[in-house]
Amino acid sequence: MANNFLLEIGLEEIPAHVVTPSIIQLKKRAADFLKEHRISFDQIKTFSTPRRLALYITGLADKQPDIDESVKGPAKKIAQDKDGNWTKAAIGFSRGQGATPDDITFKDVKGTEYVFVEKHIAGKSVKEILPGMKDVVVAMNFPTMMKWGSYSFEYVRPIKWLVALLDDEVIPFSILDVDTDRITSGHRFLGKDVSLANADEYEEKLTEQFVIADAAKRKELITKQIKKIAEDNNWQINLDPDLLEEVNNLVEWPTAFYGNFEDKYLAIPDEVLITSMKDHQRFFYVTDQSGQLLPHFVSVRNGNDYDIQNVVAGNQKVLTARLDDAMFFYQEDQKKSIADYVERLKKVSFHDKISTMYEKMQRVQVISQYLGQLAGLSDQELKDLKRAAEIYKFDLVTGMVGEFAELQGVMGDKYALLMGETPAVATAISEHYMPISANGQLPKTNVGAILAIADKLDSILTFFAAGMIPSGSNDPYALRRQATGIVRIVADKQLNFDLDQTLDQLIDLEDQAQVAPKLDMKAQVQAVSAFVKDRIKQYLDDLGVRYDIADAVTSGAHTNILFNIASAKTLQDHKDDADFKDIIESLTRVQRISKKGSFKSDDLSVDPTLFENDSEKALHDAVSSAVDGYKNQTAEEDFRRLSSLKDKINDYFDATMVMAKDPQLKDNHLRQLTVISKMILFIGDLDKLVVKG
Repeated sequence: MANNFLLEIGLEEIPAHVVTPSIIQLKKRAADFLKEHRISFDQIKTFSTPRRLALYITGLADKQPDIDESVKGPAKKIAQDKDGNWTKAAIGFSRGQGATPDDITFKDVKGTEYVFVEKHIAGKSVKEILPGMKDVVVAMNFPTMMKWGSYSFEYVRPIKWLVALLDDEVIPFSILDVDTDRITSGHRFLGKDVSLANADEYEEKLTEQFVIADAAKRKELITKQIKKIAEDNNWQINLDPDLLEEVNNLVEWPTAFYGNFEDKYLAIPDEVLITSMKDHQRFFYVTDQSGQLLPHFVSVRNGNDYDIQNVVAGNQKVLTARLDDAMFFYQEDQKKSIADYVERLKKVSFHDKISTMYEKMQRVQVISQYLGQLAGLSDQELKDLKRAAEIYKFDLVTGMVGEFAELQGVMGDKYALLMGETPAVATAISEHYMPISANGQLPKTNVGAILAIADKLDSILTFFAAGMIPSGSNDPYALRRQATGIVRIVADKQLNFDLDQTLDQLIDLEDQAQVAPKLDMKAQVQAVSAFVKDRIKQYLDDLGVRYDIADAVTSGAHTNILFNIASAKTLQDHKDDADFKDIIESLTRVQRISKKGSFKSDDLSVDPTLFENDSEKALHDAVSSAVDGYKNQTAEEDFRRLSSLKDKINDYFDATMVMAKDPQLKDNHLRQLTVISKMILFIGDLDKLVVKG
């Protein structure tokens, strides 16, 4: 007979951002638990609110399936002595299986007799298994944990009640001083505790107590209510998915409402108003049909519409106080010049082991001009880039950013325009932070893109030089995100520069300009390149490039980000070619054997007078032709040239003893293979590719 099981963890209010990942985690842990204990089920339905995480599991089997197995023991010659008596080994084996020596049988296994015991394991009932759900609850991990009372146990919030019902029967277990029961709690002030007769009536009974336990239904209701407000007032309301999710996890019985604020606050930039509403108060902002911000907001109450006007008034009061602060800072900030703010940055620390923020800007000026020239920016773009780099952090010391840290860059853009800077300079100030997440928006302008790369390169290089290198999950300065940003911007803008060479040159230019920090940045160039290559690998993975291809191109000698990406695309495009396996096997054979030689870059001249067969000459001629201009071509063209060498490489190995006894001949052979190997490594370490016939 199929059974239904309800598990509910009742808690003090959980932070909104924790609710959804927690219920997902609980569902997975419960499913894994049941699978581990061989209890079949149909499905797991989740319920979550700020005060509860619950699972409704349907179609549970009555018991585990029985197991019949034949357990192998020691060899017969070990199990019995010469007189046929059972040895300690046999007796111990049988006892360990819950049997006696009389239950032992012998079976032949590959010509040798072994003892066996036929074992029957009766499956446990689901009622015996389910108390183990305690371990599922206790094992939960949360981003924030707390203790309560005198207990050492940690959880996201104190556990207030537990429900565990198998159909109509309570499954007993306890966590600290809380025992499982059939009593759940309704809405904090609208509802009351309710006793559940069985697991099936959970959702219905909670609804009667003003709790919509199904998060999807609750979100649907919120959406419907807000859309009704928009329709009634001819408004547009941006239902930001993240904000909607957060609001949904703050309420059990949602009632949407709207409020107003004075028109005078519309003089403040929209971004400030939206931040005040969305990020600080969790309000939805309102626009007209053309997208113009209106002096209204929409919020959601955790309760019904009783005395809703008092709720509206309270929220209006809180928002007005916030907007008063914003208006004050907006007006006060404009009383100073950009030069005043830049001067203040001389006393603001970028990091106490590195420099001030002003000194960082000096370095970025040098970096950005060099990168801008490499990227082929126009004279006007270079002029705008120079100015942007001189001031781009100035808004950090404004009152507005001090109060609303989320607006750094945004306010720099707004204030720059107000203070007479060109639109290109203003835009670059906001764009230099981009992307602000792994898949965040990229800079649209060339000036903003170069400034963003320059700022991120400086941060990575200086933090590495100061010994603050990310390890494991530890990355307090978000250097991985910044490196990913560099890779994405380079790919988006098709910026073609060699990372190693560029870093070396930038450090030299900083030294010449006398703006370099007192750190050994040269020693970190290769480490920074390797760090960025790891991000290239992640970028390629996100694009669906096969893992071994990503590994191969990032393990090669090339440190040009764009070329690494192009090489990966080339290999990905050709991986299903009929001759791909043969080509790669020929090239990797060259790679492996060439490692037996050790030559300097200026000692790779091959002597044709030492050739002993036609295949050597044929390969030499082909390589000499292929290597001409090789490094100035596309990855696709390079791969084609390498592919054209396949037959000549195979002929060469068929006819030539590479490791000849004559040292002169051997070195000549290895020099030839080393030349080819360097061509291969230009694309990537192809030995890392997984090729199948």
